[in-house]
Parts: sequence; structure tokens; C-alpha cells
Amino acid sequence: MIYESVIGLEVHLQLKTATKLFCGCSTKFGAPPNSQTCPVCLGLPGVLPVLNERVLEWGVRVALAFDCGIARVMKFDRKQYFYPDLPKNFQISQFDMPLAQHGHLDITMEEETRRIGIRRIHLEEDAGKLLHEASPTESFVDFNRTGVPLLEIVSEPDLRSPDEAYQYLVGLKAVVQYLDVSTCNMEEGSLRCDTNISLRRPGASSLGSKVEIKNLNSFRAVKLALEHEMKRQALALDRGERIPQETRLWDAKGQRTESMRSKEGSADYRYFPEPDLVPFVLDEGFIRRIREALPELPASRSRRFQTSHQLSAYDAGVLTQHRSLAELFEGALRAGASPKLAANWIMGDLLAYLNATRLEPDAVKLRPEGLAHLLELIQDGTLSGPMAKEVFLQMLERGVDPVELVSERGLRQIVDPAALERIAEEVIQANAKSVEAYHNGKAAALTHLIGQAMKRSQGRADPRQMSALLKRKLDAARQETK
Repeated sequence: MIYESVIGLEVHLQLKTATKLFCGCSTKFGAPPNSQTCPVCLGLPGVLPVLNERVLEWGVRVALAFDCGIARVMKFDRKQYFYPDLPKNFQISQFDMPLAQHGHLDITMEEETRRIGIRRIHLEEDAGKLLHEASPTESFVDFNRTGVPLLEIVSEPDLRSPDEAYQYLVGLKAVVQYLDVSTCNMEEGSLRCDTNISLRRPGASSLGSKVEIKNLNSFRAVKLALEHEMKRQALALDRGERIPQETRLWDAKGQRTESMRSKEGSADYRYFPEPDLVPFVLDEGFIRRIREALPELPASRSRRFQTSHQLSAYDAGVLTQHRSLAELFEGALRAGASPKLAANWIMGDLLAYLNATRLEPDAVKLRPEGLAHLLELIQDGTLSGPMAKEVFLQMLERGVDPVELVSERGLRQIVDPAALERIAEEVIQANAKSVEAYHNGKAAALTHLIGQAMKRSQGRADPRQMSALLKRKLDAARQETK
């Protein structure tokens, strides 16, 4: 039987403020366990939380970027649940009066734009972290993360496939990185995602039983978990079984979901207004100042790249997906690079390097001026294609300008006709069998001779000039022997 999937995502975004949501403790990642706590974030008796103004500002910043309506009055609530890494046995979150609601994010699927609704964005404090690696029989609790500010971004159930969910997350991460409010590092837990999925018959208006999936540590894991869950639920429905509303965990090793617990409803959390925090009135002037300071966002930048630099929609989309790539591209253009050449090197060699090394664009030492200089050296014939790739790798790893590398390593391409002539003569003299094979009609022999010439010149000969020169000499010699 055919089913339609209905998917929603909840993204928990850790804001990179210097201090926590309601106290002055540091949020620095990687500190010794339990070294960044105080009576407030540990919830000791008699303490009072104080809202971090920067968190509120950054929350509004994100909400405006997704075109959300900002609350004029918001409040905080206590969300009750019991877990070892939650020292107060409740979490300060937002329930019925969140920071923002009714926004959207547009994604592109096969050249078609889909608008995905964002139901709400709210502020809350993070919990601590349980550590299980130190002992096979004991678990330890690190409360450093307790009270770190989180922004929860909840989508509408508008996603219809795992691929759409993946693209939504990629687009959301790009916007957040442009805003510079989070590292978005999933390995450090600064971006976490839960997803929910239900199946229904195509055309049905009612939703099926919702299954939530947790323990997703990458966008790829989200996609794989949704694909698995679609198949699992479809098989169960085909057998006439009822899908229970529950929370499941993703087992990355087994590539399957496993039941964790029955899904809680809002009543299970027993929300009530946080008595130690008054409702907050968001002034229109405060919101306007934040709106006016928003940077150019990925979608707008992509459109500008298409109109100003004549890039395709695909190329512009790739270049603007990460702020560092877009700034590298524009910086190279300001230094004199051709838009198409700069785009090709960033999308080709640079992205290949990042994929191979699993690095983020921010981690490489490539400067825009260096990329522009490299392209200039290629265009004026100083560097051949293979030489340019070698130089580019050194630029990425050492941050050195290509002009310096060419001088330092003697990599300047040989274009002098007399020098190329000498190399060609030497290769012909040293490879009599290949010369004879070429004269006997074996065209592949020329390729071998070109390779020998490049080897003799240590890769510095212009391959086009060398190919033409060898062919001319070989053809002339063949005519003389007739």
C-alpha cells in the first residue's frame, strides 16, 4: 500500500554566549567536569535566575531571520521531569507564550521551492550531560552544560520526505551561521535535532500516530532514521497493526530505530509559569534595532550572486550555503579574480579537500587574495593545471600566498620555446621505441612521450606546448624517412 509521510523537526540550538541563560557561569566547551557551575544553575534553594539580555537579543535575531512574528509579551515556564542530569527536576522553558511563532524557511527540491513553516521558536536552558565511558557499571554527571542557553526551533509538519528534512536542516544551519549566534557543531552538541514522523494515506487530512526519534548526531543520521522509520511503519500498517505514539532511539550501528518510551504529552510535564521570572515585554524599538542589524542572508546572497556575477542558481546556492565560502568568493573577486574561475576552484578543489579531511570551511587557511593570485598565475601561464593543484594544497594547509610558493619551490612553468625544444629533443633521443611505435601508427606512444617530457621537466613544462612540439617533431621525422 502507498503512504504519505508527514515529518516535523525540532532543532535545539545552543547559543554561543559567554555566559549561561540565567547566571554568570561560563559556557566554554571542554572545561573539566562540574567546573562551570554555581548555585543558580544547580538550582540550590534560595537562588533567583536573571535573564541574559544577549540571549534574548540573539533569539529575536534568529526569529526575525526566519520571518517569525515576535511576541510582544513572553514568559517562562517550568517544565517538570525527572532525570539525573537535571539538578532542579524541572527545566525553565517556554510553553504557551514563546518568543516567536509563525515563520518559515524555503528549501529547493529539484528546482522547485517548498516553503516549510516554523511553528515556534522558544528559549530554554540546557540540561547536564551523563557520562558512561569511565565505568561499565556506573554513570557520572557533568553539570557544566546545565543552564547553557538553547533556542528550540519547531517546524510545522510540512516535510514530506527524508530528503526534504535533510535540506531543511542544511538551510537552517546556513542561516544560523550567517547570524553568528551558534557554532552549530553537532559533535559538541551545539546543534541537536529530534524528528517526528507519521504515515497516512495520500490525500488524507488527518494525521497518523506520531513517532519521535532521538539520538540523531548528524544530518545524515536524520535522513537514514527517517528512511528506516518510513519502511518500518509502512510494513506494520500493511499488517493491520496500530502504530503506538512513542519515542524511539536511532541505533547508528544497527541502522534501525528502537523503542525508548511512550511519548509524553504537555500534561505529563505539568507546565506552570516560572514564579521567579516576570513576563517580559519586548519593545518595538528593541526589535527594530535588531532587524536593521541583520546581515544579508543565504537566499538573498544567492540571488545577488546570480544577477551580479552571472552564476547559475546551483553554483550560487553552493557558494552561499556557508558564510565562509561566500566571503572567500567575494573577497577573491575584489582581489581581481574571475567569478566563474573562483567559483569553480571553490566548488571543485576546495570542497573536495574539505570532504576528504572532514573539515569545515572556517578551518582552512585560504585567504581570498591568495585564491585570486593563484588564478592569475594559471591565466598568465606561470602554473600548469597539475602545478596549480599542488600549490593550492599547500595554500590550504600552510596559508602561504601562491606567489611565495612558486618562488620558494621553483615551480614556475617552463614556457620558453628554447627550453621546451631541448626537453623534446632529449625525450625523443631517449625513447627510440616509443618514437618508432608512433611512426607505426600507435597514437598512444605520443602520450607516453608527453609523460616523459613532463617528468623530465619536473612537471613544469606547459603540457599543451609540449604536446604540440613533440607531435610536430615526430611528424617531421616521419616525413623525412618516407
